[in-house]
Amino acid sequence: MTGLRQYALVTGNYWAFTLTDGALRMLVVLHFHQLGYAPLQIALLFLFYEIFGVLTNLVGGWLGARIGLNRTMNIGLGLQIVALAVLAAPTAWLTVPLVMTAQALSGVAKDLNKMSAKSSVKLLVADGAQGTLYRWVAALTGSKNALKGVGFFLGGALLGGLGFRAAVLAMAVALALVWLASLALLRADLGRARAAPRFRQMLSQSRAINVLSAARLFLFGARDVWFVVALPVFLAGALGWDHWRVGAFLAAWVIGYGIVQAAAPRFTGRDRRQPPGRGAAAGWAAALSGVPAAIALAMQAWPPQPVLIGGLALFGVLFAVNSALHSYLIVSYAREDGVSLDVGFYYMANAMGRLLGTVLSGWVYQAAGLAACLWISAVFVTAAALIALALPPHARERPAAA
Repeated sequence: MTGLRQYALVTGNYWAFTLTDGALRMLVVLHFHQLGYAPLQIALLFLFYEIFGVLTNLVGGWLGARIGLNRTMNIGLGLQIVALAVLAAPTAWLTVPLVMTAQALSGVAKDLNKMSAKSSVKLLVADGAQGTLYRWVAALTGSKNALKGVGFFLGGALLGGLGFRAAVLAMAVALALVWLASLALLRADLGRARAAPRFRQMLSQSRAINVLSAARLFLFGARDVWFVVALPVFLAGALGWDHWRVGAFLAAWVIGYGIVQAAAPRFTGRDRRQPPGRGAAAGWAAALSGVPAAIALAMQAWPPQPVLIGGLALFGVLFAVNSALHSYLIVSYAREDGVSLDVGFYYMANAMGRLLGTVLSGWVYQAAGLAACLWISAVFVTAAALIALALPPHARERPAAA
């Protein structure tokens, strides 16, 4: 029961953070689009968010192994509160450098929180229980993404109902209450390595971790190249949707994506003796690779609104399965002692993919439109599928005689 209680605390902490993270992203995109910022300018507001996410995952895994995952998780919550407080400054003070600084703090906070939550699950599941591990990781990740979708809707609704400043202040107060509860209840020694790792151990020495990290980079670059800036700006600018409608659509997409992700073990992990591995990672990525290309082609022949809604729904389902498989494989491949080192390195690659996708989302959309973003997405997913073929056989994939 202690493990289950800690899992519930970690999950609740992660949920609360995710709500504010999703809402803040939507608030920033829509508010600064409303102020007249160009798509590339909006993308650059998130530049520090993604750059500091890369650095945080690299250093955060090492830090978690030294001081404990409970502390890195609580540090992440505290930094998010500070970031929200900075953005609550009067509108005249919200210069680009200040907003980028606040986004940098939020990027550090998000990746400390995520790395801590994902690493914790490895330590709360009995060694060798791969089916349980897959289900717990999928439930944590899927529920987080569903709540991120709720956060997108919340951001659009708060911007329309309260305005930017009041919205971020309300989120800061709510998150501060969660932070106080986490400080009091989360286990003190969670995830601390038996021997303090050296700084050079931040870089992974595992071939499996390195290959999976490279595949993850392209997978998440493929999503964010159209999702972060290009899609919301296209919906608001080209299709004329208001803030509520943009927020609701993106929220519905991410909520559905999270639900599918949580359910992924039911149709990708039916064989408990042989959980999914290299073949599943490559196969599901290959299935996803044609979807963005098909959307780009269909938008040339049919009205863009129904094509986008239907095509992105299919993309969301297949992407959710790919993400769930990756999230399980990294936790499964990671060593138990100092698990946060491997998970942190992997999510560093994830953050690099988001950084690449975010910058391309604003730049390519401004230069060539949404269809070009979708073609780049197709290329990136194909790269992820090919890289996944280089994964070593999963421990449970080998024949029993071996």
